[in-house]
Amino acid sequence: MITDSSKDMLIKQQIENASHFVVTSHIRPDGDAVGSMLGFANALKAAGKSVDCVLQDAVQERFLFLPGAREVRDQLPESYDYLIVVDCSDNRRVGAVLEGGIKVDLVVDHHKSHIDFGEIDYVEAENEATALMLVEKLPDWGLEITIDVATCLMTGILTDTLGFKTNSTSPRALRVAADLMEMGVDLVRVYDQALTMRNLSEIRYWGQGLTKLEFCNGVLSSTLTLHDRIVASYPDNDDADLINTLTTVSDALVSVLFVEQKNGSVKVSWRSVRGIDVAELANKFGGGGHVSAAGADIPGKLEDVRAAVLKETNNTVLKYKT
Repeated sequence: MITDSSKDMLIKQQIENASHFVVTSHIRPDGDAVGSMLGFANALKAAGKSVDCVLQDAVQERFLFLPGAREVRDQLPESYDYLIVVDCSDNRRVGAVLEGGIKVDLVVDHHKSHIDFGEIDYVEAENEATALMLVEKLPDWGLEITIDVATCLMTGILTDTLGFKTNSTSPRALRVAADLMEMGVDLVRVYDQALTMRNLSEIRYWGQGLTKLEFCNGVLSSTLTLHDRIVASYPDNDDADLINTLTTVSDALVSVLFVEQKNGSVKVSWRSVRGIDVAELANKFGGGGHVSAAGADIPGKLEDVRAAVLKETNNTVLKYKT
């Protein structure tokens, strides 16, 4: 059995031997995906490596302040030595970037539902964020935590803990954040950019979803359609983090948000209070995630997906109540 220490030695050696890297993450990248990708990339650049960051979907506007965010491309370069995937539980979640059976050299992830798909999979499901893992692992792999790296990784930690307010937030995460601040990271700026600031189209998009809120037996739900996206002039195919706003409703045991996609599927996001495992719910629909935050991309019409998901979600909440 390969131990973590032997993995560390192997990864360090492979990074030393390679010269041109690709770093990528999952579709509809959130703050941990973008922050971890750019943090790893900036650490590699500081070591003199050539690096391309690649994502199927564009980086959201709120993360464009991060070093290297505006250079992210949507296709693999013609040649490279080493491909890294961060913050991704399975190869399908990477999207078109891995089409055609592309070999993945290293995967770094923290999802409970992770399915190995790399030559090396470095997974710590107890970690709040992949970025938190990288703060500790990059030095073990011979890479320096510069101020640019630290800023990116702070973004990942902040966003995946919702500003240190998720059930999984540990004292260790706060200590790591304090260490990054001592390196020079402007916590207030990162917090505002990544979690607080919204552009007008995002707020209008939220408005479309907020007018359709439904609440029944502890389950709060809403939908965002393709038409809603047009009305709000919202350019992306995610929920603009509306799901995390729904978690502030005090009566909700589980919040569910349905986002219609152009490819005939529905993006479903769950959030829950402590004690309700929504990762198990997501797994029933081919998704995954964490105990209190999970998601799935489900093929089908919006109304059909919504009915099936709410039925399962209500059953889960009913078991929790009893």
